[in-house]
Amino acid sequence: MRYTIKTSYTFESYWAAIFTGTSSLFKGLRLSLSHILKSRKRKKITAITDPDYFKQATGRVTLLYPYEKPFLTDNGRHQLHNEIEDCIVCDKCVKVCPVNCIEIESIKAPYEIGKTSDGTTKRLYAAQFDIDMGKCCFCGLCTTVCPTECLTMTNTYSYGTSDINKLTFHFSALTDKEIEEKKKEISSYQKDKENNKSSNSLPHSSIIKPKLNSNSTENKKDDN
Repeated sequence: MRYTIKTSYTFESYWAAIFTGTSSLFKGLRLSLSHILKSRKRKKITAITDPDYFKQATGRVTLLYPYEKPFLTDNGRHQLHNEIEDCIVCDKCVKVCPVNCIEIESIKAPYEIGKTSDGTTKRLYAAQFDIDMGKCCFCGLCTTVCPTECLTMTNTYSYGTSDINKLTFHFSALTDKEIEEKKKEISSYQKDKENNKSSNSLPHSSIIKPKLNSNSTENKKDDN
């Protein structure tokens, strides 16, 4: 069974279609040419808060990345960074993280080990403080609950790698040898503390109660 296609083109409609296609082609070329002429200058890279941001209607916007990078605001959500010297290892960031991308191991210190920049006392060593940016969902909750504001989000957003293990960033400043020394130090301190408690505490049966002299009690009654 053969199908025949009926065309309703006439001589006038044929040339009208050619004219429409040609005119639309020249309109597109004219628009492209206008953009080429306007792109001789480039837009200034500024933040959206700049008063002149919307005045730059024309100009090139393409950046020669990675030699040129776009302007990033200070409150952007990008790579996490921990200023370990100001960290008190409170574990709040671990508890609030919805994807468990932060791992912390703390070691108690038998004494005050220093103060943060805001004056908070430090009594814990950070044996481990790892952040897996491969798991991070960039919610920013960890930076909100941080009491010393040592955990922040930086402007670093390009840290792509073919090795997923390189997405885990380590912020602990202690070496393996120092970690073992701190663990031994706190264990010996706790043992000494328990020994001092046991030596100072006397059993209930060994407590000697003072005996009242019967003569002294009778004399007191006579005086009354």
